[in-house]
Amino acid sequence: MTDPTGESRERNREIAANESVRQTTSSIRVSVWAVAVAIVIGLIAFGWVMINNK
Repeated sequence: MTDPTGESRERNREIAANESVRQTTSSIRVSVWAVAVAIVIGLIAFGWVMINNK
């Protein structure tokens, strides 16, 4: 079955664009969490070194 008007193609492109935005947002969210966790671990390690550095 072919779609002579091209509506199906346009709809598929729109769906692909929306999925791309969704994946980008998800990747940014994961990256922010990873940076936050790394900072917290770094601060804990720094505090531990400062406490044990007599």
